[in-house]
Amino acid sequence: MPRHPAATLIAAVLTTDALLHLYWATGQTWPAASEQSLSYAVLGADVPFTPPILIPLATLLLTASALVLAGSRPGTLAVAAGLSLRTLAGVYWLFAKETDTAFYWLNLGLYTPLCAILCAAAVRVARREEAVRVR
Repeated sequence: MPRHPAATLIAAVLTTDALLHLYWATGQTWPAASEQSLSYAVLGADVPFTPPILIPLATLLLTASALVLAGSRPGTLAVAAGLSLRTLAGVYWLFAKETDTAFYWLNLGLYTPLCAILCAAAVRVARREEAVRVR
């Protein structure tokens, strides 16, 4: 059976995120002017963007992408669970963070909605994988 289009979308977003993390692991800070401004825009806090932190995150994102593309129902459900946790954290941060920061607006307009959409897509993909397995 052909791969669900949502699986390709999920994998593309997770892989793009992983590639950004690997890029930042080289010391580059695009699209921000500095490591500190990048950290505040991406995480809302001053966190080091160093290879020991970024490479495991990129590995996790690439593994999640591969699990979804491989059609692993348990893996896809795990990805959905991770995305749901990030969505819930994003909603919390909308009430807990200052509204005059780049992170607040990126979280409101990009990070949290994207995670919610990808979570719903992952659940849909997992349901389809279950239906295929049952047949």
